[in-house]
Amino acid sequence: MTHQPMVLVLAGTNDPQLSMLESLPHVVGNNVAAFAEAAKTASAIFHWSAPRDLLRQVFLMSPGIRWVHSRSAGLDTVLFPELVESQVPLTNGSGVFSQSLGEFALAAILYFAKDLRRMLRNQQAHRWEQFDVDEIAGQTVGIVGYGDIGRAVARRVHAMGMEVLALKRHPPQKHDPLIRQFYQPERLAEMLALCDYIVVAAPLTQETRHMLSDAQFAAMKPSAVVINVGRGPVIDQMALVHALAQKKIRGAGLDVFEQEPLPAGDPIWDFENVLLSPHTADHTRDWLDQAVRFFLRQYQRFEKGERLQNIVDKKLGY
Repeated sequence: MTHQPMVLVLAGTNDPQLSMLESLPHVVGNNVAAFAEAAKTASAIFHWSAPRDLLRQVFLMSPGIRWVHSRSAGLDTVLFPELVESQVPLTNGSGVFSQSLGEFALAAILYFAKDLRRMLRNQQAHRWEQFDVDEIAGQTVGIVGYGDIGRAVARRVHAMGMEVLALKRHPPQKHDPLIRQFYQPERLAEMLALCDYIVVAAPLTQETRHMLSDAQFAAMKPSAVVINVGRGPVIDQMALVHALAQKKIRGAGLDVFEQEPLPAGDPIWDFENVLLSPHTADHTRDWLDQAVRFFLRQYQRFEKGERLQNIVDKKLGY
């Protein structure tokens, strides 16, 4: 009879979803002392919600770790040198939350195309004022970062009759029916100039930090709308504020920011041409349940020695 692998669950919050792990041998904790004994025999780490420093300490004190799983899709707050250089596979929650993020991107596109802010403002003022709106069919969406979230966006906007362009470091060899044309990073400005809507869905790495800054905003149409459902620092926020204030672009739909929570005095709060979401575009009512269910499926694969899903390239950061 084989023993089930022991899991160390790093959790800064006592979320009720963790009770779904009761069938597994595991230890939950938010400090090093909680894992002092279990670390000796642990085979896996489930990074639920805890500082990177705790993850690093627990990883280094656990000689038998053979797998690390991160609840989130973004890994910029997870990676540290010893993990990157190790042979231990790292998996993430990519795909678990993509559908909701794709829906947010579509909602933001429709928000600007139909000028919903103006509708609400007029309704509150009891003002009957007819105005023109845009039809999104035939307009162009550029997706910066064509991973799982990017594909979720593409499926939705393509179904609405929009043309889709995508930025990807290594474009696929096979034809993708959702994408009219792929662009590599050195052709970003060329792609941006063609877009009515730009959806940022790239992970945060050294290469993508401030990928969109002054020069990129200058390449966009004055009527363009930027939507960020990836990571806040992929966009240079000061450059975005300048572009919005100077009307160099039409507007922005933002779920992520360089600093979170967004400070009370940040100018982004007051822009009429910004749709602001407090990093909740993927917070469906069961998003945490989904995250645990995915880990449980991964655990079954791990226990059976099967190939894990979502194995990330630790050196690339995604």
